[in-house]
Amino acid sequence: MLLPITSPHFRHLINPITSPPHSLMARAITLAAHFSPTPIFPKPWTDRMISHSVKGSSSFGNWVASGFGKGGDFNVFGGCTSNVVCNGGGSGSGGFGGGDRGFRKLSFKKKLKKKDKELELCVRILIEEGLPDDDNEILSISEMLRSNATEAMKLALEGLKDSKHKTRDTSINDVGRFETIELSLLLCNDEFIQTLNKEWRDEDHATDVLSMSQHIPELKLPILMLGDIVISVETAARQAEERGHSLLDEIRILLVHGLLHLLGFDHEISEEAEEEMEKEEELLLKNLGWKGKGLIKSAYDTENGSSLSKYPDSDGTLLNSKSQISLANTNAIREAMSRGVQVIIATGKARPGAMEVLRTVDLVGIDGILSESSPGVFLQGLLVYGQQGQEIFRRNLDPKFCREVFLYSLEHKIPLVAFAGDRCFTLFDHPRVDSLHSVYREPKAQVMPSVEKLLASTQVQKLIFLESPDRVTTTLRPYWSEATGDNASVVQALPDMLELVPLGTSKGNGVKLLIDHLGVTPNEIMAIGDGENDIEMLKLAALGVALSNASDKAKAAANVIGVSNDEDGVADAIYRYAF
Repeated sequence: MLLPITSPHFRHLINPITSPPHSLMARAITLAAHFSPTPIFPKPWTDRMISHSVKGSSSFGNWVASGFGKGGDFNVFGGCTSNVVCNGGGSGSGGFGGGDRGFRKLSFKKKLKKKDKELELCVRILIEEGLPDDDNEILSISEMLRSNATEAMKLALEGLKDSKHKTRDTSINDVGRFETIELSLLLCNDEFIQTLNKEWRDEDHATDVLSMSQHIPELKLPILMLGDIVISVETAARQAEERGHSLLDEIRILLVHGLLHLLGFDHEISEEAEEEMEKEEELLLKNLGWKGKGLIKSAYDTENGSSLSKYPDSDGTLLNSKSQISLANTNAIREAMSRGVQVIIATGKARPGAMEVLRTVDLVGIDGILSESSPGVFLQGLLVYGQQGQEIFRRNLDPKFCREVFLYSLEHKIPLVAFAGDRCFTLFDHPRVDSLHSVYREPKAQVMPSVEKLLASTQVQKLIFLESPDRVTTTLRPYWSEATGDNASVVQALPDMLELVPLGTSKGNGVKLLIDHLGVTPNEIMAIGDGENDIEMLKLAALGVALSNASDKAKAAANVIGVSNDEDGVADAIYRYAF
């Protein structure tokens, strides 16, 4: 963040807004049970689908992605017996009583080529009708889960090969003999999961997640039906609030815990089993690049009063770890404005994305800090607006280089988004592309029919690949670190994103251009930041404040270390140094 100074006071404030951060995880206790073959979904589905292909190998061969057929009415949840794994044990049979509830379905099938055959990972995402139809957050999360669930399945299954676990049920071991592996994931409300909990475990209360295995080892089928994971969004939301992290991260970690139960882990049977499952949770979350602790570790920390401050979000400055601008920060900014301090945004986001974030606290418009007629630094300093919102600087990637990158995206079916001013473009739909808009609040990407038409219609400032963390690390980053040559630099702000930007790109350079335009010197500036992309800005200012949740490099570049983004670090810096 930045503020120019008059006398001992600062007149200007430049604050970086980052993408809404992923966060810590939540406390939860999960269960596992088998369903009966009783049909429970008699109502028609609302069918939405996505297809893509991914190359790569695993312990069990290669994995591929393809489209899932639009089925109509079919029984997603089915099985033969009931077997409660957590907090009870025992067996039984019968359906769970879904009655005439309707479900919205999202299907995803990951299908990777193998030398001798194909192994398909099939995931069905369902939304129980008790959840609101117009909840955009739930819809966005379900879109993300389509790819997240297959990534988690792939890594979890790979971990079974040569497994040294002593307590895991090894009924599922050699998956290479199967042609298809299926998993269903249902998002529901507390009422629905409470009914299941009462019927299958005789516990009359809502819980966060239930895991129901469908695997019958005695049947030699070409399909491995892992089973069903049911997650209460309402309970998950309360736990996310309790631990100060996003609902998406909470559900991801519930997914990991439930998936491990389906693969034979059970932390309830012994201390050794708990330790093994806890380690597997942590390893899987780390390899997926998802933030937070595993559920077992998290529940233990909650029971023992462990502090969450050890896990601050490393991306937040103005936004806290809940992806929100706090009331204290909002009030401090308004107080600064009332005292003649000009507050200016410097961010890696596009301008519409930054406006969307600030609009939630009424800081957009003539009485706010950002509008189409106000100055600001966007896209990591590649696009700068000056007085009256006039564009004073734009730096673009070479079109030939952009064409090369887009052809790579098409060939490998890896989602790629081009940022061009206030707009975003892509060549094909994908849940990860949708998440840039629905989760990270960037402009909705327009799908273009060809590379030629895309490049003929706009100038591109930066490109972002969207892929699983392991593929970003092992494939994309190594390849493009060499392939960019003198055309671009590689930047990675999040585990599942890789940015390609013009050489020498710096938010600090954008800030320097802007303050020169405004007639302000660096000696009149205070900057507040947290990320490595804020380093040049922190060095430029007379006073650079790195929040306590900042990266080590950002802290080294700052003059002082403030409190964290979850402790209203922006407000603290303004009241402490600007007045």
